[in-house]
Amino acid sequence: MVEEKRKHKRLDLDVNVQLERLDEDGITTLKFVHVDVTDLSRSGIGFDSKKKLAIGSYYDARIQIWTKEVIDVVIEIVRGTQKDNGYHYGGVFIGMTDTDALKIDIYQIFNEE
Repeated sequence: MVEEKRKHKRLDLDVNVQLERLDEDGITTLKFVHVDVTDLSRSGIGFDSKKKLAIGSYYDARIQIWTKEVIDVVIEIVRGTQKDNGYHYGGVFIGMTDTDALKIDIYQIFNEE
């Protein structure tokens, strides 16, 4: 059995995400990138994309969650692997309000029952 190293449990859910890349001056340089979320936790996100993204790059993300509310976060891409039909990425949230983090926690609690 593989030991879970994550601080927060991953959630599998149907959400919409829009990414905009931030350059060093905080200016967006890439308009919306469509991604398919594979998992989400309080601390980060896993997703598939047809576009190649740079490891260590930052993105403003608008995540529409199951309640149809939108969470605005900043994501840092920390890992990526190439797949047959694109790429799979892992990102950590480096900017999220406590209120938005709580929404993810609440969803997790209800899905564990």
